[in-house]
Amino acid sequence: MKKIFIVTGEYSGDIHASHVVKALRKINPDIEIEGVGGENLKSAGVKLFSDHKKMGAVGLSLGIIYNHFLLGKKVVDYLTKVYKPDLVLLVDYGAFNLSISKFLKKAGIKVFYYIPPQVWASRKWRINTIKKNIDEVLCIFPFEKTMYESYGIKTHYCGHPLVSQLPQKSDRESFFQKHGLDLNKKLVSIFPGSREFELKYLMKTFLKTAENLQKKHPNLQFCISHAPNLSDEVYNKFLVDKNFKVIKGENHALLSVSDALILASGTVALEACLYQTPMIIAYRGPWIFYLIYLLVRCIKRVSLPNIIADKSIVPEIIQKDVNVSKISYEIEKLLFDSEYRQENINDLGAVKTLLSDKVSSQEAAKVISDAVSC
Repeated sequence: MKKIFIVTGEYSGDIHASHVVKALRKINPDIEIEGVGGENLKSAGVKLFSDHKKMGAVGLSLGIIYNHFLLGKKVVDYLTKVYKPDLVLLVDYGAFNLSISKFLKKAGIKVFYYIPPQVWASRKWRINTIKKNIDEVLCIFPFEKTMYESYGIKTHYCGHPLVSQLPQKSDRESFFQKHGLDLNKKLVSIFPGSREFELKYLMKTFLKTAENLQKKHPNLQFCISHAPNLSDEVYNKFLVDKNFKVIKGENHALLSVSDALILASGTVALEACLYQTPMIIAYRGPWIFYLIYLLVRCIKRVSLPNIIADKSIVPEIIQKDVNVSKISYEIEKLLFDSEYRQENINDLGAVKTLLSDKVSSQEAAKVISDAVSC
């Protein structure tokens, strides 16, 4: 029986990996799969060596570094001395996965990487680690294949997982009725991020922007997306004395029925792009993090739609420029300049076309299955 071990480090990777597992089971029902993951991998029938409890933290504290080091050592020891898989599939979570890859390679274990680190965006030197330790990269952006192959790295373009996994657009009328929204008013939705520090640095400005726009344009209404990983207690402390509607656990529906979006940067921008919902990106964080980012970045664009299109489709307002007037101006332009709005929607549609219609998990599963069958 062939054995595979999967390493994920956070919720999104767990979801994407679970789809690959389901596709693998269809090709080879007898394959044995263990891994590091969460509830999605567990539900897909993967025996968990460890869960994500100590992997989701953000920062460089000694406790976080120690927990990752300890888990990495346990994983490597288990794989090289006990489980001895035919293939290890690393999924996203670059710092941790690249650090264990060299030990796996040294032990003669075949290592594939699905959703590889975005070396084209920052820390490009990591591509040398990938070249040394990864047998094949299963990439999700079309431009990545050309880049990796230029370094002599075996690469397969799988397509982006969101293209096949994203739910269909919600029915606007039903959604508005469910949440008591006015069908005669335009809806602007705010996605302030999924980490508490993002709310700390962004929420106040986003709410002031909404108040400013609502005063100028009574035909506008606003909703705030509550990230499901944040508790009500954490979220509500940023919403004291605010009367905006908050919707939790319906991110995709909210993205699809909105007329415009105010987003913190992240995968949510690509999700909005696939729904062809006009948006602006506004992001601000601790200055030390921003200065480090400036030192390691390889490109000047921030949002995935702009990076994929290789042009500025989505307005990006970053760090010191994040203020009420700039965000308000860009949202008004997206809502009320009909020619600009339609051009924006068309450009977002072109990005979706660039990502192809491949079912990413099925592509990845076929490559993996072929590799372990050799």
